[in-house]
Amino acid sequence: MNLTVEIDRRAWVVQVMGLPVSVHLRGPEVRTDAVAERVERVFAELRELDAVFSTYRPESVLGRLGGAPPGPTATADPLVREVVTLCEEARARTGGWFDTRRLPLPGGGVGFDPSGLVKGWAVQRAARWLADLDGHDRCLNAGGDVLLRTGPGRPSWRVGVEDPDHPERLLDVLELERGAVATSGTARRGAHITDPRSGRPAEAVRSVTVVGPELLWADVYATAAVARGADALDWLATLDGYAALLVDATGRVAATPGWPGGRMLRAA
Repeated sequence: MNLTVEIDRRAWVVQVMGLPVSVHLRGPEVRTDAVAERVERVFAELRELDAVFSTYRPESVLGRLGGAPPGPTATADPLVREVVTLCEEARARTGGWFDTRRLPLPGGGVGFDPSGLVKGWAVQRAARWLADLDGHDRCLNAGGDVLLRTGPGRPSWRVGVEDPDHPERLLDVLELERGAVATSGTARRGAHITDPRSGRPAEAVRSVTVVGPELLWADVYATAAVARGADALDWLATLDGYAALLVDATGRVAATPGWPGGRMLRAA
């Protein structure tokens, strides 16, 4: 007799950092209080980080700075110091196309805004609360940016890549055991990514989805690629360990070598 054992699964969804964040677990203990407590620690850490880094909250560290670069007082906080250091590393890694120093601020004007890095960094950091749940598969989804871990011999997670022109349709479906998937573009929030060279909204690319080992850098690279525009795919192809799918302003779809999908619905 061929018996199939269904893996128990559970999902939690919370609105935090201004977006829906979900935790999906598969494994034998997903209904226990101990696992639920771990998940709550994930959300609690995200709330704590949002209280520090939100540019929409005037009482946060970033809110009090009002776009000014963090000085010695702010960077005395090790979390702020870490983010500032990562922002400089991101600027170097992307040749200046990811630049947090002169971005439009929620209250008007331009200034320092690390939000494009903080989300991926925060989710990656908070995920450590689930790291030692042996025998459990994990998927964290922060507004479409996804962090995955699957145990040996377990089924892969399936991640859909949305068509930016037709959100009800998928461009591709990825089957991944581990790693990260991040998407940046104009589909949900319009042309909100700034070209750091001109200071104007970047509009040459509709969306970029990046797959790789770390959510922080997948997110940074996707954002930088949208800012970069026309030659972004060639640059993305040079990133070791990462692959990307790009939709330009005309609707053309193209992928870098090593893209793990395979059922793109629109020809390049």
